[in-house]
Amino acid sequence: MSVQSVPQLLYSNGRSPRPTPGFATNNRSLVFADFIGLCCHSSKRTRRRLGYSATTQRSRVLSPSHWSPSIRAVLDLQRLQCSPQQSSDSTPKVANLEDIISERGACGVGFIANLENKASHQIIKDALNALGCMEHRGGCGADNDSGDGSGLMTSIPWDLFNNWANKQGLASFDELHTGVGMVFLPKDDGLMKEAKSVIGNIFREEGLEVLGWRPVPVDTSVVGYYARETMPNVQQVFVRVIKEESADDIERELYICRKLIERAANSGKWGNELYFCSLSNQTVVYKGMLRSEVLGRFYYDLQSDLYKSPFAIYHRRYSTNTSPRWPLAQPMRFLGHNGEINTIQGNLNWMQSRENSLKSPVWRGRENEIRPYGNPKASDSANLDSAAELLIRSGRIPEEALMILVPEAYKNHPTLTIKYPEVVDFYDYYKGQMEAWDGPALLLFSDGKTVGACLDRNGLRPARYWRTIDNVVYVASEVGVLPFDESKIIMKGRLGPGMMITVDLPSGQVYENTEVKKRVASFNPYGKWVNENLRSVKPANFLSATVMDNEAILRRQQAYGYSSEDVQMVIETMAAQGKEPTFCMGDDIPLAILSQRSHMLYDYFKQRFAQVTNPAIDPLREGLVMSLEVNIGKRRNILEVGPENASQVILSSPVLNEGELELLLKDPYLKPQVIKTFFDIRRGIEGSLEKTLNNLCEAADEAVRSGSQLLILSDRSDELEPTRPAVPILLAVGAVHQHLIHNGLRMSASIIADTAQCFSTHQFACLIGYGASAVCPYLALETCRQWRLSNKTVNLMRNGKMPTVTIEQAQKNFCKAVKSGLLKILSKMGISLLSSYCGAQIFEIYGLGKDIVDIAFCGSVSSIGGLTFDELARETLSFWVKAFSEDTAKRLENFGFIQFRPGGEYHGNNPEMSKLLHKAVRQKSESAYSVYQQHLANRPVNVLRDLLEFKSDRVPIPVGKVEPASSIVQRFCTGGMSLGAISRETHEAIAVAMNRLGGKSNSGEGGEDPIRWKPLTDVVDGYSPTLPHLKGLQNGDTATSAIKQVASGRFGVTPTFLANADQLEIKIAQGAKPGEGGQLPGKKVSAYIARLRNSKPGVPLISPPPHHDIYSIEDLAQLIFDLHQVNPKAKVSVKLVAEAGIGTVASGVAKGNADIIQISGHDGGTGASPVSSIKHAGGPWELGLTETHQTLIENGLRERVILRVDGGFKSGIDVLMAAAMGADEYGFGSVAMIATGCVMARICHTNNCPVGVASQREELRARFPGVPGDLVNYFLYVAEEVRGILAQLGYEKLDDVVGRTDLLRPRDISLMKTQHLDLSYILSSAGLPKWSSTEIRNQDVHSNGPVLDDIILSDPEISDAIENEKVVNKSVKIYNVDRAVCGRIAGVVAKKYGDTGFAGQLNIMFTGSAGQSFACFLTPGMNIRLVGEANDYVGKGMAGGELVVTPADNAGVCPEDATIVGNTCLYGATGGQVFARGKAGERFAVRNSLAEAVVEGTGDHCCEYMTGGCVVVLGKVGRNVAAGMTGGLAYILDEDDTLIPKVNKEIVKIQRVVAPVGQMQLKSLIESHVAKTGSGKGSAILKDWDKYLPLFWQLVPPSEEDTPEACAEFEQSAAGQVTFQSA
Repeated sequence: MSVQSVPQLLYSNGRSPRPTPGFATNNRSLVFADFIGLCCHSSKRTRRRLGYSATTQRSRVLSPSHWSPSIRAVLDLQRLQCSPQQSSDSTPKVANLEDIISERGACGVGFIANLENKASHQIIKDALNALGCMEHRGGCGADNDSGDGSGLMTSIPWDLFNNWANKQGLASFDELHTGVGMVFLPKDDGLMKEAKSVIGNIFREEGLEVLGWRPVPVDTSVVGYYARETMPNVQQVFVRVIKEESADDIERELYICRKLIERAANSGKWGNELYFCSLSNQTVVYKGMLRSEVLGRFYYDLQSDLYKSPFAIYHRRYSTNTSPRWPLAQPMRFLGHNGEINTIQGNLNWMQSRENSLKSPVWRGRENEIRPYGNPKASDSANLDSAAELLIRSGRIPEEALMILVPEAYKNHPTLTIKYPEVVDFYDYYKGQMEAWDGPALLLFSDGKTVGACLDRNGLRPARYWRTIDNVVYVASEVGVLPFDESKIIMKGRLGPGMMITVDLPSGQVYENTEVKKRVASFNPYGKWVNENLRSVKPANFLSATVMDNEAILRRQQAYGYSSEDVQMVIETMAAQGKEPTFCMGDDIPLAILSQRSHMLYDYFKQRFAQVTNPAIDPLREGLVMSLEVNIGKRRNILEVGPENASQVILSSPVLNEGELELLLKDPYLKPQVIKTFFDIRRGIEGSLEKTLNNLCEAADEAVRSGSQLLILSDRSDELEPTRPAVPILLAVGAVHQHLIHNGLRMSASIIADTAQCFSTHQFACLIGYGASAVCPYLALETCRQWRLSNKTVNLMRNGKMPTVTIEQAQKNFCKAVKSGLLKILSKMGISLLSSYCGAQIFEIYGLGKDIVDIAFCGSVSSIGGLTFDELARETLSFWVKAFSEDTAKRLENFGFIQFRPGGEYHGNNPEMSKLLHKAVRQKSESAYSVYQQHLANRPVNVLRDLLEFKSDRVPIPVGKVEPASSIVQRFCTGGMSLGAISRETHEAIAVAMNRLGGKSNSGEGGEDPIRWKPLTDVVDGYSPTLPHLKGLQNGDTATSAIKQVASGRFGVTPTFLANADQLEIKIAQGAKPGEGGQLPGKKVSAYIARLRNSKPGVPLISPPPHHDIYSIEDLAQLIFDLHQVNPKAKVSVKLVAEAGIGTVASGVAKGNADIIQISGHDGGTGASPVSSIKHAGGPWELGLTETHQTLIENGLRERVILRVDGGFKSGIDVLMAAAMGADEYGFGSVAMIATGCVMARICHTNNCPVGVASQREELRARFPGVPGDLVNYFLYVAEEVRGILAQLGYEKLDDVVGRTDLLRPRDISLMKTQHLDLSYILSSAGLPKWSSTEIRNQDVHSNGPVLDDIILSDPEISDAIENEKVVNKSVKIYNVDRAVCGRIAGVVAKKYGDTGFAGQLNIMFTGSAGQSFACFLTPGMNIRLVGEANDYVGKGMAGGELVVTPADNAGVCPEDATIVGNTCLYGATGGQVFARGKAGERFAVRNSLAEAVVEGTGDHCCEYMTGGCVVVLGKVGRNVAAGMTGGLAYILDEDDTLIPKVNKEIVKIQRVVAPVGQMQLKSLIESHVAKTGSGKGSAILKDWDKYLPLFWQLVPPSEEDTPEACAEFEQSAAGQVTFQSA
């Protein structure tokens, strides 16, 4: 049976493909069928049964875009540790990154609560319905049936349980004293009995009476294949608590019992199969590894009318990791959590360190029995839940616990500071005691009495709420999850960043944000305590002269490992400019462990960064949520509240100068202790370093035990001694930090590093990440002073060649640069607070052996092993001796780590290599290419793959038998280099060459000129008038990029751009600087570039680090859905960067329906990027590719996606290595530029490229030497080289070697630094895909399944209107599961007519709640009206047309007070108009380039990154308005004078609307708004225009200051030529 016959199969039950919308709401009993693969986008109206048995479902019959082949069972018991492993007296274990990255999750959540505290079964039914409408927010396993998990938390349904008890002949339960446990027990009967007896014994020992066990009735037929493999036996246990009366004490008693049972379970072999979903007198949790719509069918209890509750919390999980487990489904025992905790490793370490200090009288001395408080093997949500549980059981109320754990961004918050100072005091008080659990999160919580929801400080998850006339409150991730009569709703809103809403069930009160917080903050006099006990260090002046003479400074720089590049390019740049140095190209030197030169220890660490599962934050534009403050001193017992807890010292940042360190040393309360860090080599190097570390740890231990609260690890000394080198400070800090954690002392003291070995942002980040609270970089500051006083600097300043800075200013600049660099490094991982980053170990290690890692960096991943202590000691010594040898130069050595230089470090892209390559491709000479090959073969070891070679079990075959070069080159792609970073000539030459070969070029993020989409027909002698600047063309060439990129800046992304792509690539991260946005210097933004990008010439362009529509894995699935919607023929690829844990991320991406996953190595190139990002983030692609390929195979997902890899590819050997590690396609970046003429001058960021490859200057571009033929030659040579090696190995085609790691073996090669590298990770194998690489590459594009747009397009009137440009009117019903509606229609229009050519009109009216991305990518001629409400991403990328959103006519809420559209509306819009009668969410009009919009209120970050267009807000806005707004205008109504402090004043200026043209623009937009939406607010304003006009502010970026709309004087000066700027 062929793959093509699948669609018929799907509808073989005789039903039409799409039943009528009418039956959607009532027919609840129909079975959902999911045939869109793991995405489960089953729409409400496509529920139909598929008649397959489990066996057919896993056969090859089905097409890859629907099902993937079977996968191994996920019964992975070692990882099922849901209970702690050690008894309380054993030493604490540090959290391990390996455990943490294998569990990531994201989800859809909500709650329903009845304010009259009336229990009803309807609430349960509603919660289950809402879950069904959240299905697209979850994920499914490869069997398409095992959900990642869903569940409900409710109050205990006593009627149901009493009914059961009476049938069993038991007495009815005493509701006040009975606890109900919902227990997952082992499946095996014998083990189950054993477990039950242990549980019973512990209850009895505790004096509780076990009243009975109730097997929970379930329907196992609805469980998916994999979920059934791990399905536990679900039972409920009823116990009576006799000796306690108060509800809190009863809950505590049950908590202690549960902890004791978990501990006892560890000794049994069934221990990891036992799990309590809940054990409480108040709440019960029903959950499982089920898709949301089968939860209610699996548990018969949920169908019973006797199951009543006044509230329900529901949750649907999307676990990016793929063996979701029953216990990790949510809600947990307190929380339902949609999000990701980025700081989890640090949080776990700190929680563990607290175990000794936590005490509270409520536990009556039993604190030991409830440890440990965290479990690294569980998910981040489970750990947050157990921390909250501990606080609540110790007597905190739930709201207070969450304010402590997940505080809002309260610093400089206009509303809080003025109106609620006591709330600020509360946060200040707890800041030094509990590090925030930081990351995007929507948390729903309940203890049975209070139900509530809160959002993280960034507001990175959607949360909408509404209240009905029958007094029920609803909170959900999306609106429209339940059908409502609009007239019944009396309140609608959304949670903004850091906000909370709670419902007090006993009293029936709803508390909105500030009421909750005021109440909690008034429990204690926090302000008084903080003022009396929290001490701050006053900023001390910088020194005004050098302390040492030049020779002494030089000797120290040499001894501590500085090079002249570090001093000149890093320290001096920072001192002169106050910012990090920018550089370009990638990191093409060997990894530190492979290098023959000595490196500082920091160079073995790479920063981790956020991709997909959580977003990076934007430190430039959203810095208001970030803080570098840090508290120093003892952290006391957090369970007790009192003034002494606030007795700490607060530092405004972790960068200290000498004076501030002095002040700390004098602090009487801290009793600081200085510990010197030198090791003694008089008796030889062996063992010396390790011995010293042990002594350091002992000294630290002793100091803390004798009352010191501050340890200062210092490598300062007046005289350096040849035999006493300094211990690498990172090693010392890490070792002391880990030692104190193990000994339970870490809470009692802080660590500060006083060191010479720290001068770059990455080094500060490493020290803080491994436990230091602050750093005093004394040698770096001395170097700044020396530089400022040097004759050279003085002369440069005197002659005006350099801006003048004082000696103090130079040091201040250096510190400022470090601070902004630190913010950027935190934000890469999505962390906003330094206090949460401290000790969070957000790094991975390349090249340190196990013994070093275990002592100093325990819990970090080091997958390739490496240096031993003695080898590290030798490396440290190699720097130290330079300070003492006679022949040491009188100036610092240049190691050549950043810039290539003869005699310096080897660079992969070097002048000799580019010369040899130019010769080969220009002369088309095979012998020249073999010289190039020889050069690469003889290079020093540069990358991990250089340590491997091929081996084969076959005899060689003649090359003639191998697949031809023409088919190999089709697997080649070039990198995503944007037009703007490189010149038009280079960009087009590369595209033409790839199209000739049948490979693929990539547009990069910058749009594309439509002139390039048509094949050339006018070529004469290699020249074409269409593309006059190119040479060497042929007729039939096209300059289009087959892969068109969508990046976070959304530059040039229009419907036509998307509709004309063969592939669409979502750039999540970039190899040279993962976790950061792109930057294009202003001088490269020429008029042509600005036109393509819809921006202003000469204004620098910065892309935000996160895509503002990808804050989580379900958001990425949504963007993939949008792109498949607008262009169903284009494959969608997702570009990731290698890091540990990428396999987990990639599985999520594959479940999200991507067609291609691209893995980039850290060595990719870039046009401009901070040096530390180029050098210190991301991992080698060999490890990333291996992990991705193998994880996908283990999860049965490998056949669904094509794997593409890039980063430093130069030859056929690289291609074959990548193939053996599992890649299907191969990307070439820098080398493609070199082949077209680049000479590696490494000045791309300056716009001065000598050969016009990376410059926008006309005179330089004229020098561009390349022709497409050169690149064609290069790729054919590479393909021939691949053929040669294949023949040598005895294989006929590339397909035969993909994933064959058994063809690789370690080379016999000795490295200079160590022989302890371990490559087994790369050489291991998880098996091969079921299909060949060619079959995977040739599969159809994954589909979105049946969508509403297809129904609309199949309407003959609509298709006639599109075909013949007519006018048509239609009305359609819409539900929240209909996502990206209008996107496909827009794609059809754009493909046929372009962005502006359509003359017809499609007037479509929708009614209902629209799903995400409603009206995305609209084109002119589409007039869309929605009566109802919409979710996130409304009008994303719209290029024209009109969109009107109004509430239903009978709405019970006042429209201007209600939220009507979600977050991130108009993202990247390039035209059109939007009118919304109601409020919008966060980040309204982010990156809007030309659209005009009127709304009646917005959340935070309105008009962020706007580059054009006009936004009118007739109501309140949130904070941080107009951050990064470089074009366009905003008009905001400010009735109560609160706008000014909310505006980000960095770029825009704020003025009243004085220009007559501006007044006309404003008035006419409001008039259209009233005409189209009937807005009451708008008509009130127009009625009283003279009163309201003076209340509007106009926000004007510099590029708009001279426009007639913004400039009142404009008319007098040019009366004749007033031009309107509106669309």
